[in-house]
Amino acid sequence: MKLELTQVSRWYGNVVAVNDVTMTIGPGVTGLLGPNGAGKSTLLHIMAGFLAPSNGTVTLEGRKVWKNHHIYRDIGLVPEREGLYGFLTGWQLVLTAARLHGLPDPGAATRRALATVDMEHAKDRRVETYSKGMKQRVKVAAALVHDPAVLLLDEPFNGMDPRQRLHLMDLIRRMGASGRTILFSSHILEEVERVAQHIEVLVAGRHAASGDFREIRRLMTDRPHLFRIRSSDDRRLAAALVVDGSTGGVTLGEDGLEVQATDFRRFTWLVARVARAEGIRLLQVSPADEDLESVFSYLITRSS
Repeated sequence: MKLELTQVSRWYGNVVAVNDVTMTIGPGVTGLLGPNGAGKSTLLHIMAGFLAPSNGTVTLEGRKVWKNHHIYRDIGLVPEREGLYGFLTGWQLVLTAARLHGLPDPGAATRRALATVDMEHAKDRRVETYSKGMKQRVKVAAALVHDPAVLLLDEPFNGMDPRQRLHLMDLIRRMGASGRTILFSSHILEEVERVAQHIEVLVAGRHAASGDFREIRRLMTDRPHLFRIRSSDDRRLAAALVVDGSTGGVTLGEDGLEVQATDFRRFTWLVARVARAEGIRLLQVSPADEDLESVFSYLITRSS
């Protein structure tokens, strides 16, 4: 299923939380990335139909999300805030969600959901006795109990230990691979890089970028690209590259060259041509700033 946002804004008095966001979220795993306070939680709640947009529309397969209770059959939300009834057991909490959805066999659905998040062992304990990570997992179970086609998760890995985090990452990847539409927010770059095939970036409430982060980096023509190069003759290669207008600077070190390329396309063509002409063997040519952390830093700087 496909979620579509068209010029969505949300403001609280004079404070603009989300500003004119247009994006499409389709099947697979998408990471909603942004610093704290960027508007990620607000946007997720609008997409889930729990918060009205001040302007714009959100649709799921062409159906408006706001004030459409039928949409909840297809959407599951895992909010960042706990908001759990601590006096309930994990079983009771998820079973309540199953009954609210009117499932024909709520008990069986509850068992499946708890098994999915590896929480059967603690199902009879009160939620108030759970660790932060266990509370996160039981929230995921409650959101999954009705088997929604769309799952929205707000900072789902908060408070989880390394084993729990890996388990949930694997679960999210598998659900995305099966055709479910998954959107999860995070400000932890490693989480997004390891799980998401696609990213949407929010900065100060605005939609800053969309797509694969490597492709986003290549589209940033206003910043030099940094390459690491090792060759059979680094000094001679550096001398040949530095005279071309596509390089903004060449640094020679013990581990090879670091080259700032001001013209990405010309530089990638030039390296092979120069090496061949000079009889130099290239051992390594790799981007040094084409990781998610670098891309995110660029977007923050550009949008601030």
